[in-house]
Amino acid sequence: MAEWLSEDEMAAWVRLVAVVELLPGVLDGQLRRDAQVTHFDYHVLAMLSEAPDRTLRMTELATRTNATLPRLSHVVRRLEERGLVERAPCPWDGRATNARLTDAGWAKVRATAPGHVATVREHVIDALTPEQVTQLAGIADAVLRRLDPDGKMAGLPGDAPGGDRRRAG
Repeated sequence: MAEWLSEDEMAAWVRLVAVVELLPGVLDGQLRRDAQVTHFDYHVLAMLSEAPDRTLRMTELATRTNATLPRLSHVVRRLEERGLVERAPCPWDGRATNARLTDAGWAKVRATAPGHVATVREHVIDALTPEQVTQLAGIADAVLRRLDPDGKMAGLPGDAPGGDRRRAG
């Protein structure tokens, strides 16, 4: 294995790092301005919106959002205070807690999604050809297999065969 990156590898790496650094600020800025939520808040709401009965155990929600339980508990508490999420004991395991998206939370997701999708389109999707979008999905899948070999981030929109990759998370 080479000790240093080749010139082409370095060019690709530096650009990827720049995207990873810049894109979260763009997404977070739009969501804060237009919907008064952070990108992570929206991600939590979106994961609940995709779940059966819009409900997940807190541990499962932490896995799907790649959050620690303390961070997730803090965010869910803030979302609860706004009436967007509610927590309740898990009916089949009293030791566990479920988070459920409320009707107000579902309305927030539906109202927020168009602006979020427009931002994703403007800054990512529309910058690419359809072929590049397909390549990007393949590249992301290859990197995710290394970063998440156990597939703990499974359950994201578009992961299932024939899944809908048009939505933004």
